[in-house]
Amino acid sequence: MKERVLITSALLYANGKVHFGHLAGAYLPADIYARFKRLTENDVLFVSGSDEYGIAVTMAAEIENRTPSEQVDFYHNENKSLFKRMNISFDHYSRTTSKKHDPIVQEFFLQLLDKGFVEEKTTKRLYSKKEDKFLADRYVMGTCPKCGFTEARGDECPKCGGSFEAEDLLHPVSKMSKSSLELKETSHFFLRCDLFKEELLSWIKKKNWKPSVTNFIKPYIEDLRPRAITRDMKWGVKLPLEGRDDKVFYVWFDAPIGYLTAVKEWGELNSKENAIQSYFQDPDSKLVQFIGKDNIIFHSVIFPSMLMGQSKKYNLVHDLPANEFLNLEGKQFSKSNNWTIDLGEFLDTYNVDTLRYTLAANAPENSDSEFTWKDFERRVNGDLVGKFANFIHRSLTFVYNKVDGKVPAPTEYGSEDDTFFDEMNLKIKQIEESYNTYGVRHACTLIMDLAALSNAYFDHKKPWALLKNKETTPQLNNALYLSLMAAKALALVALPIMPDAATKILKMLNIEGDLAELSWAELKDMQLVPGSSINKPEILFNKVEDEQIEAEITKLTSKV
Repeated sequence: MKERVLITSALLYANGKVHFGHLAGAYLPADIYARFKRLTENDVLFVSGSDEYGIAVTMAAEIENRTPSEQVDFYHNENKSLFKRMNISFDHYSRTTSKKHDPIVQEFFLQLLDKGFVEEKTTKRLYSKKEDKFLADRYVMGTCPKCGFTEARGDECPKCGGSFEAEDLLHPVSKMSKSSLELKETSHFFLRCDLFKEELLSWIKKKNWKPSVTNFIKPYIEDLRPRAITRDMKWGVKLPLEGRDDKVFYVWFDAPIGYLTAVKEWGELNSKENAIQSYFQDPDSKLVQFIGKDNIIFHSVIFPSMLMGQSKKYNLVHDLPANEFLNLEGKQFSKSNNWTIDLGEFLDTYNVDTLRYTLAANAPENSDSEFTWKDFERRVNGDLVGKFANFIHRSLTFVYNKVDGKVPAPTEYGSEDDTFFDEMNLKIKQIEESYNTYGVRHACTLIMDLAALSNAYFDHKKPWALLKNKETTPQLNNALYLSLMAAKALALVALPIMPDAATKILKMLNIEGDLAELSWAELKDMQLVPGSSINKPEILFNKVEDEQIEAEITKLTSKV
């Protein structure tokens, strides 16, 4: 059954470059799923964008000697370019400084206020005497009240993923001056999350999400409290209330509304006037949101509460494939500690599909995982060069050089041919199921299983020996035809993960037509035409040398 599906990746803070951890958590898995759903002829809209307000942006701007506006312009364009180089197939990449964003955020707020889901109250907030100002959460650090981590941020803990108010921190200090902070009265608006407790619990019970997600959410909902949605600062979406221009919306309130902004902008650019109604309100449309585990609360509790509180009925998230963290060589990615890999420099040196495959094969789906240079070398040389590309090259080169580059005409298959054909189709079906259930790691394993199966079949049939005897021509034709069909099958199943390599294989097989228009079913069932020509085979991947990897490790560790 065909579906209409809105796929989102968490909006990326425009305070730094996208890194491997971001890609592995929220962007590559979403892109793989979007590519697969398009291949299976669904109505897909895939959006994301830059999250450009909030303290993280102003802090980074101060450090990098830019205005907040200059900061977000720089990183929005930088990251948009890097996503393009990574072949992330967004239908639209938006930004929260878009002129279309403010009215949507303000309307959300006014609806919540009108329905009694927002209240203003005076509370005590963290104040720095040394800096003579209230400090928003990202300017604050301290000890996590949940796990005791001593370097927690003012709104969440990077170690346990806990979400809280800055005032909940133990021993809070200013991140900039390291001075101690005190509580001082100020007035803010609060979202009454607690009023949605029963509705949220009832909704969550119906979800078949990862246990790590639902187990994390339920205790939080049980202890729901009002959350402040305004901040004392200038950089942000202004409150639509007279005389309150001293405050802006807290970034976690305005950022998820950015998904609606992206859909609206896409609709206007593509003459789809009712895009929000079609993708965000029609009950027949499905919302799938890819995030990292540090965004679970915002997407499973806060944003759904905001949607529940609207007069218009919006779709709540259907699936929430929240991934764990990807570390680098045993430690968290850290720009400030120079513990990172520049994505642009990486793509200047290595094939983009090698990174897409490595991150997908080691995706942090159920627990934290890590990128290591040695593992990258192993996956490129062992999986991509040794199994996948090896079979493609040897089978197509044999046909190109030994049988005039023509697709052989098969005859009646033998039992071994039938077994291989059945096993090949079983792998295709299993890979399809993995893609449909967000299992990109398992899909990678199955793709390499299919490559190994194809290599084993080619070795067992020994076409070089069959070529020597005219009496074995039927067996030779069967072996080569099925090998070419296996190459087509590998291109099909690799398309969502390695689109460049897969497209090259299809072109080598001389499959005609606009490849972008071909569906999963059409490619799977397509029979190669006997007598048709294939194109000259080309190298898909190059081996990574030990010296290259040692140099990369030295480069990384020398920066610390």
